[in-house]
Amino acid sequence: MEEEYEVKYSPLCQDVESDGKKVEVMIYEDGDGGWILEVVDAHGGSTVWGDPLESDQKAWAEVMQCIKDEGIDSLIGEPSSLH
Repeated sequence: MEEEYEVKYSPLCQDVESDGKKVEVMIYEDGDGGWILEVVDAHGGSTVWGDPLESDQKAWAEVMQCIKDEGIDSLIGEPSSLH
C-alpha cells in the first residue's frame, strides 16, 4: 500500500516579476531530502528543474540566476490553444 506524502513547500515560494511579466516560483521537498524547483507561467505551463537541489535557498538562487542570465521569457511558454 502506498503512503500518502504531504508536500512541504518552502517559505521562499512566491511570484517573481521581471520585464513586466510574472511567474510563480514553487519550491518543495522531494521526500528524499532534496528540493524541487518548478516555475509556473501565466498560461499554466511549468518548467521543472531535472535534478533536486540541496536546499530551498539553492533552488531560489538557481531560479534568480536563470532569470538574470536568460531572462524571464525563458520560463514562459506559449499560450495553449486547447479550450
